[in-house]
Amino acid sequence: MLHAPAKSLPLRRLGGLSRYHDYVRFTTPGGVIRLPLNSPKLLGVANTRGTRGHQEDFYAFATLSLDPEELRLSVKKKLGIDWDPTAVDEKVARQVMFVGIYDGHGGSAVAQYLRQELHGLLERVDKTNIQELFLWIKEIGGYFKRFRGGALAPWIDGVEGTPEMDLEARFTQAFFEVDRNLSMVEAKACGATSSVAIFHSLDAPASPFFSCQKLALTVAHCGDTRVLLCATNGGDVHAMTDNHHADTRVESARLRRMMGTALIADSFGETRWMGALANTRGLGDLFYKKYGVTPEPEVRTKLLENQDWAYVVLVSDGVSSVVSDDEVVDLGRNAKDPKEAADRILAYAEEMGSEDNATAIVVPLAGWGKITGPDKTKELREYRQQNAVGSERQRRMYE
Repeated sequence: MLHAPAKSLPLRRLGGLSRYHDYVRFTTPGGVIRLPLNSPKLLGVANTRGTRGHQEDFYAFATLSLDPEELRLSVKKKLGIDWDPTAVDEKVARQVMFVGIYDGHGGSAVAQYLRQELHGLLERVDKTNIQELFLWIKEIGGYFKRFRGGALAPWIDGVEGTPEMDLEARFTQAFFEVDRNLSMVEAKACGATSSVAIFHSLDAPASPFFSCQKLALTVAHCGDTRVLLCATNGGDVHAMTDNHHADTRVESARLRRMMGTALIADSFGETRWMGALANTRGLGDLFYKKYGVTPEPEVRTKLLENQDWAYVVLVSDGVSSVVSDDEVVDLGRNAKDPKEAADRILAYAEEMGSEDNATAIVVPLAGWGKITGPDKTKELREYRQQNAVGSERQRRMYE
């Protein structure tokens, strides 16, 4: 899903040409084949604005071209695997698939910007720009006066004699570049959560993400959008993200160490950082950055073997606020294609009373259609659906 750059938000252009495209390449005995990513058999997407009058959920997908040596270093560092990029076609060796989901708040501008620009930024960032970027980060002040660079630390004093970046550093630089670009406009109280998944086939000869024997899945995450893996063995769920709320373990420890506490409960009993934000990591929200809100993503990498995994699901909180992780992955069982699976997830969220913007994206893997064991949440979902119908009837009686 590719878009022209946003005209309403300026972009600080980085060096290099964009090479991303909207198809995936893989090799066969007859040559290289291209398959379009917008096929419902390759990616399933369902998206609604709910009962709101505006849409703040957005998404994007593309195939990126990255340095094969960087990809090799990433899988060696994170997975201990010696992947040889010279064993496959050069264009295929550079290929990773990008899928991103963005949930805006305080307006749609930041989420739309991410939809249009983040995949290109991720492809173009370069370690030679990190020193200048780090100086800008320090200028934010407050929390960032004590920031030591995180995954960018090896390059904050220059690049001479430094290693190549890995995917964690690339993601971190790209997310901070987004905030730097947004600082040129009014993005003080407008922001977005972001979860991005990178699919990197390790097969030789190269196979696409939906059929390869070994797949490196890397997820970069800020906020409370969700990335979930469904196993073929029993349909078990494995979460690749944790919510970045101020009262969760990782975030509360980070904020206490650097900022003290600024948790305030609203009239519904929900905690808000600075009395305003549900999430303490995200893009935009520049007014709150000096108070500990950070765009620094939490990055995780997992090796997916053969047919052990059926699919990956990305959802916004319009889904996850009313549907459990187990229900999300079970709803995709036995769907004829990823599009039908995504539609089922979204329809169920609406039945359960979601009125928020909501998005579900389903990415098939080699184990698609091969889940064993019973649907563990089927009875629970039927019970909830019956109660939802009864509640709706009661509501209509009193209208």
